[in-house]
Amino acid sequence: MLIRWKCLKQLLKAASGWFGRKELGSALIETLVALALMGIVAATFVGSTGTAAKATTIADEQATAKRLAQTQMEYLKSQDYINYADPDHGEYLLITTPVSYSTAVTAVPIDPLTGQPLALDEDNGIQKISVTINRNDREVAELESYKVNR
Repeated sequence: MLIRWKCLKQLLKAASGWFGRKELGSALIETLVALALMGIVAATFVGSTGTAAKATTIADEQATAKRLAQTQMEYLKSQDYINYADPDHGEYLLITTPVSYSTAVTAVPIDPLTGQPLALDEDNGIQKISVTINRNDREVAELESYKVNR
């Protein structure tokens, strides 16, 4: 311990010749302040990089879900009209989705004059179609439109 103290004392004595006695302490403080500022800047940069990556992931998820909803709606409109008044009516076919996504379609017959939903055994030739896209059991996008029996 005594040897270390002597070495430190000799180092400080040699350094005081380079800077002068008052500048020696202020140089150490300036260095510590500079290191602290660099640490703050680095922490801010790392935090903002994580936030940007999460924002990109969310935007990609929403864009994919909207594209899937639009594709499903186009596919539904290209299919034959399913009359819900027919007791043997089928269901509209669904598109194939990526692994973590799922599609749900709801077709509700509506009254063309009032726009109100009809009973499921009635159908006046117009349906309100809702396409919902989920990812990992969480709703990401929904699209609504109408299908008319032509």
